[in-house]
Amino acid sequence: MFLEFITVLSTDLLFFYRQVSHQVLTVVDVETTGHHPNSSRVIEISVLQATLESGIHHQQTHLINPQVSVPPSITQFTGISQEMVAQAPLAADVWQDYLPLLNTGTLTAHNLSFDYGFLQSEFRHLDIGFTRPISEQLCTVILARLMLPDLPSRSLPNLVKHFDFPIATSHRAEADTLACWLLAKLLLTEIQTESDETLLDRFAKQWLSLRDAAAILGFSTQQARAALKRSHVKPRLVGQYRTPQYQRGEVEQLFRESQSSNQLSLLQDF
Repeated sequence: MFLEFITVLSTDLLFFYRQVSHQVLTVVDVETTGHHPNSSRVIEISVLQATLESGIHHQQTHLINPQVSVPPSITQFTGISQEMVAQAPLAADVWQDYLPLLNTGTLTAHNLSFDYGFLQSEFRHLDIGFTRPISEQLCTVILARLMLPDLPSRSLPNLVKHFDFPIATSHRAEADTLACWLLAKLLLTEIQTESDETLLDRFAKQWLSLRDAAAILGFSTQQARAALKRSHVKPRLVGQYRTPQYQRGEVEQLFRESQSSNQLSLLQDF
């Protein structure tokens, strides 16, 4: 869903994020009974609306009775128990109230693909279609990877600690929505105020997967690996499986060189 924003060139990303920084952000977080929308339900939602210019102007939060069991592991992780949701309103009563909010502003979340998948699933239960244009979606995980490439983790709790945000708890919707807003506010303010040159230098340090590097280059992953190796672009190897990652700046440089070569070949054909 978000591949377009990961794999486009830095200049396109800069334009997109500068546009978003002037929009209303509709920040959402959901707590759920599991990891997969097809087999799990939402048990808590919070939505916050804010702009960089005026700050937070609305937030609302609800527990939801999913009419299914809350696993003990979820209670341990979130603090939300079966007893708590049993006293909450049913999903049908909650989601109708949230639909107008979720349909306005730029839909924003930390790991938006997770929250967006659950939003779509919950509305499907009510026979309501819910989609937002990709140009009106902002994932702060993707933004943090771009703006904070040297941090060892971009998980929300770790970013809260790193920036010393005044958030008392994690893994509850209201607190996580506020944390996501503070992160978006910080990074988008830098997008607004730093020079093009400074930001593009920061973007160039982002580490990309082979798949994302291949998408920028317009190659298959096998072709991209070979082309990067020929150009002496050295990856870093991460994780148990030593997965290769490549810095955005070097990938984009190879892209520009390949474009120049293609243009030269076309000229020579005339």
